Amino acid sequence: MTETPIPSLLDITTQVCPITFVRAKLAVEKLKPGETLEIRLNSGEPLHNVPRSLAEHGYTVEMRGPERIDQPEGIHRIRVTK
Repeated sequence: MTETPIPSLLDITTQVCPITFVRAKLAVEKLKPGETLEIRLNSGEPLHNVPRSLAEHGYTVEMRGPERIDQPEGIHRIRVTK
């Protein structure tokens, strides 16, 4: 049985756009092909712009949803695969 490795984590919840995308893209660029990075980001602009921009650059983006179901406008997680 093969275990799925736990992805690296990047927390950009203290950053604002456009730095959120810049930090995310730099981190994803360091990955090897097939590796995954999990990113914590705030709702609003970061949640709208970061996944869209990474997908436009050819990365696979999986929306993981809010960390807390009772706070859909809080912190979210996405997974990005190079």
